[in-house]
Amino acid sequence: MNINIKTLSEIEEIIKNESATLVYFSHEQCNVCKVLKPKIESLIESEFPLLKMYYIDTILTPEISAQFGIFAVPTIIIYFDGNESYRKSRNIGMTELYELIERPYQMLFG
Repeated sequence: MNINIKTLSEIEEIIKNESATLVYFSHEQCNVCKVLKPKIESLIESEFPLLKMYYIDTILTPEISAQFGIFAVPTIIIYFDGNESYRKSRNIGMTELYELIERPYQMLFG
């Protein structure tokens, strides 16, 4: 499950306080995003249950997108212990995403 974020302070607080966070930047007009989002949700739920996923609509909240330097959708940013670990835009493969998350996730939650 993911949560829609509406304010910059909300996502900043989440990143600061959560151990593992994936932020998914997209908008409703992005067809690729609509297909990719459920795949990422499924991967997280099955393989990385302690990683929390949050959704930010880049059209409804352009100030958040600007603050995070988002220029293309979909973009995902993965944080571990409040630090940006990975950022991927546009072409995001599930195998690649799994490999990016696996090692730091295991080190953190082992």
